Amino acid sequence: MRLVVHRDYEELSRWTARYIAGRINGHERGGRPFVLGLPTGSSPLGTYRELIDLHKRGELSFAGVVTFNMDEYAGLPEDHPQSYHRFMWDNLFSQVDIDKKNVHILDGMAADLAGECEAYEGAIAACGGIDLFLGGAGADGHLAFNEPGSSLSSRTRLKTLTPDTRIANARFFGGDPQRVPATALTVGVGTVMDSREVLVIVSGHNKARALQAAVEGGVNHMCTLSCLQTHPRAIIVCDDAATEELKVGTVRYFKEIERL
Repeated sequence: MRLVVHRDYEELSRWTARYIAGRINGHERGGRPFVLGLPTGSSPLGTYRELIDLHKRGELSFAGVVTFNMDEYAGLPEDHPQSYHRFMWDNLFSQVDIDKKNVHILDGMAADLAGECEAYEGAIAACGGIDLFLGGAGADGHLAFNEPGSSLSSRTRLKTLTPDTRIANARFFGGDPQRVPATALTVGVGTVMDSREVLVIVSGHNKARALQAAVEGGVNHMCTLSCLQTHPRAIIVCDDAATEELKVGTVRYFKEIERL
């Protein structure tokens, strides 16, 4: 696992966007699109702004990109202000040249939620798998909506959200955790780990304990982010604030690697 430490969130976001752009631009298609997994939430917003800027400057096109989002709330229609469909179109898709038919987001209003999840896994497989999955981490170390205790071999499914997650997301629902949906559809840990490459953003003091557990702790289903330790091409990109619980020697080691 590679840990890339940046001074602040802005620097982290620029680096992440340029890394993704480099992967897309360097993709040898051979008739196959670049398949990109994407998250929602506050963590990727800076990266999305930087990707839009790269697109506007003519340095990046999404015309040959297929996307799969990590998750969606159950019971929210696509046009709900807090649906992840709405989030993605507001914060990225509407401002780049992606083809709408190449965008895949789980349907939280599906009549058969289990069938929706199974079909999602099938759609990923039909595209040849995900080339790079971008993610964010929760304060408790969850990846997507794979809350503490989730199986590390899990696939796309319906998950009950923990009180901590609903409290953390209450800021998007008028500050009331009870207004946050209690369940969500999410890709599994196994789904993410099947990707050829995984890149996770960890930013801020409130994520420091999660980062410490993921980097210095063992692989543990109580911190699903720790699964990245076993992935052959996993990167965690973080800011200085998120490293506060790491040993000084750990931070120094990873910073020195990046300078080589």
